[in-house]
Amino acid sequence: MAKYPKEFLQLCKSVTAKRPKTVIDHILKHGHITTDELKSKYGYNHPPRAARDVRENGIPLETFRVEGPDERRIAAYKFADPSQLKFRRFDGRTGLSKEIKDQLIEQYGCKCFIYLEEVEQRDLQIDHRGPFEVAGDASELNPNDFMLLCGSANRAKSWSCEHCSNWQIDKKKEVCLSCYWAYPENYNHVAMRQVRRLDLMWQGSEIEKYEILKADARNAGMSLPDFVKDVLVKTLDK
Repeated sequence: MAKYPKEFLQLCKSVTAKRPKTVIDHILKHGHITTDELKSKYGYNHPPRAARDVRENGIPLETFRVEGPDERRIAAYKFADPSQLKFRRFDGRTGLSKEIKDQLIEQYGCKCFIYLEEVEQRDLQIDHRGPFEVAGDASELNPNDFMLLCGSANRAKSWSCEHCSNWQIDKKKEVCLSCYWAYPENYNHVAMRQVRRLDLMWQGSEIEKYEILKADARNAGMSLPDFVKDVLVKTLDK
């Protein structure tokens, strides 16, 4: 650990969330961590998500290839050269995240920005509207550059972003910011696909209406999403 600058070690120590902390601690001890180790040793079945967690805490990682247990080449992660980093926040992002989260809840309520469902504050996760790997952080962080997501929405967004050609190749910030996963209230594509989507949630007394729709869809021999879409289209055509 002596080879890392003091400021870098302070930043590493400030990360307390289990998944990124696991990656950081392993790299500090062993120099790198492989996708196989993330899966077999720590039980993380989606290694890129674990690496992304580290990067979102302001700690850059490099991806390289090593020989895996079956002699195939697999991905591994190590820290980028710490001496080249500019540490804007030596105390990490934990306090900042709480401050921004509180501001977003005060402005928008305690709900997921994607599914629009009311959830407990502890179940909401703060996320960049545009992926950190593409958009990075502005010099002055603005709460409006972030969104609150439930765990399900965050996982769905991560998977979609990481399979998007703009995230993988082009890395154009403006493309990310015009995507559904950044601004579901105002977008022109979903991960580079020309589709539109609407996420609906039935809660409380509304569940009875949902069950009626579900039964009607089954009687019509249609999937529930197709049935709901058909009902909406027919209503608009009247």
